Order: sequence, then C-alpha cells, then structure tokens
Amino acid sequence: MKVLKAACVAFVVILGVASAIRQSQLWANAVDAVSTGASVADRDGRLHVPDDYRTTYQLLGSWAIAADDSHGSKELHVVYASPGVIDAYRKDKRFPDGAVLVKEVFKATTSEMTTGTVSRADALKGWFVMVKDAANSHPGSPLWGDGWGWSWFDAGDRSKTTTTNYKAQCQACHVPVRTSDWVYVDGYPPLKP
Repeated sequence: MKVLKAACVAFVVILGVASAIRQSQLWANAVDAVSTGASVADRDGRLHVPDDYRTTYQLLGSWAIAADDSHGSKELHVVYASPGVIDAYRKDKRFPDGAVLVKEVFKATTSEMTTGTVSRADALKGWFVMVKDAANSHPGSPLWGDGWGWSWFDAGDRSKTTTTNYKAQCQACHVPVRTSDWVYVDGYPPLKP
C-alpha cells in the first residue's frame, strides 16, 4: 500500500512539473510571437489590431485629453504593450525590436459622481498601433519608418488601417518625444524603475 501511495504521489508531482514546464513553454512562445510583432504585421508590413491584446499585453497607462470647454475630458487613451516590453525597457531604456504598442482611443463621457466630476471611457473611436522596427523591414512602405510601423484603425475595422502615410498622419503628434523613441514614456508608470 505504501508503494502504491508513493507511486501516486510521484505521478502527481511529475504531472505538476510537466504542466508547469508546458505552461512556461507556451508563455515563452506567446511572448516570442507577440513581442516580435508577428501577430500584428504580415510579411508586406500591413498591420492590424491584435485580437488578444487586452488579455496578453501589459497595461502601460492611460491619458485623459481635456475637453475644449475645460470640463472633464473629451477622450481617454488606454495603452498596452506586448509581453516583455516593460521589462526590456526598464533594463535598456529603449523599446526592443518587435515591441508592439496598442492605444485604444475612446470618446469620454463626463458626469458628476460622489467623488466629484468624473470622465470615463464611452464609445471606442479606434486604435493606434505601433511596432518597433529597428531593422527597417519595410523601407518602401509609407506606414513604416523612423524605427516603427505606424497605423490608425477606426473602431469598425481592426484589420484595415486608414493611415496612408505615417509622416503625414501619425508622426506630427510624436515630434515632441522624438528623443524618447517617438513615445510619450513619461505617461507610463510601469516603464519607470
């Protein structure tokens, strides 16, 4: 009987170890696939919004865009980074090649609550996706350059960008942060040590 119990315990331990190793391998493969931008760019450099970013990516932070009438916010931006980006950035102070950033842009609704005037996310307007590309993988594409792939997607279609030229439609907003790799890193607490 003792031998049978010992064999059962050993079997359960082996199953647990095998499961942990398998989970580790699956996570490593997911990190490799996501962090290399493979899940958001096809071989021709066409981007799309990754389906699983809310469950597999890391939250970087959010921004509230003030309303024109100074009452609350008109937009909320919520930004996610592909797995491993935060640790890599903390280590090297730069975004690793293949890093993916996804920004959700919401219309905001402002109302009074017990805590005061509050703005919250309302209707999704769309997504802005950036993929770090230090290798300049798509030199002929007007959506790739300055170390990134850039694309905006309207809320109705996460696979078709409305961006036709990143320099004309995306980069102007990022000029103030050119020295921090075109990203407003000050707004992302997880990137700070």
